[in-house]
Amino acid sequence: ASLRNALETSSHGIIAEFKRRSPSKGWIKREAKPSDIIPGYRKSGAAALSVLTDEKYFGGTLDDVLAARPLADIPILRKDFTVDEYQLHQACAAGADAVLLIAATLGVNECRHLAAVAHELKLETVLEVHSENELEYVNDNIDIIGVNNRNLGTFITNTANSEYLAPKLPVSITRISESGIKDAQTILRLQLLGFKGFLIGESFMQADNPAQELARLVADIWELYQNPRA
Repeated sequence: ASLRNALETSSHGIIAEFKRRSPSKGWIKREAKPSDIIPGYRKSGAAALSVLTDEKYFGGTLDDVLAARPLADIPILRKDFTVDEYQLHQACAAGADAVLLIAATLGVNECRHLAAVAHELKLETVLEVHSENELEYVNDNIDIIGVNNRNLGTFITNTANSEYLAPKLPVSITRISESGIKDAQTILRLQLLGFKGFLIGESFMQADNPAQELARLVADIWELYQNPRA
């Protein structure tokens, strides 16, 4: 399934993330299994899924994508520090639809090469940027640009980063905002700036019932559509 198409055709564009821990918060749901979370995300209306497969920092493995694949018929982004071709073949074999390429961890030529190989494998590519100078990483094989709102030095998140970069992003590439998104007002504000997708993990996973938290946010967005001045 196409992640880009799913976001372009969704009314809210929420990419619901499965993650057990984060570098800044530590363990969030240490014993969580995809079967506990993914079906609920799908039922609550997620446009797509993001599954963390980095073990050291996020407590995930590729098995989480393998487990998630039969549980949902929506696109899956394999989220990891992609640095070699082997990881792309892994993602493809596990059933992922898209992979993450993080500008901060790659050289420009490396990024271009990995994006080309991903396309050969029929995987879509999400280029993650944190700052304006990383826009040089954009190439013909990038399908989506993800603006990370988390400062890599301080781990502080601020959606103002997406607002700042919005006018500088190529208009032809689907854009998503990542990290620090917690409410419907923020999503609507970013939609007005051209963002089609919103990657949300911690605020869902920290909740007692992640799927219920997603359903509440979708309902809040719908309510704002109906009453924009509310």
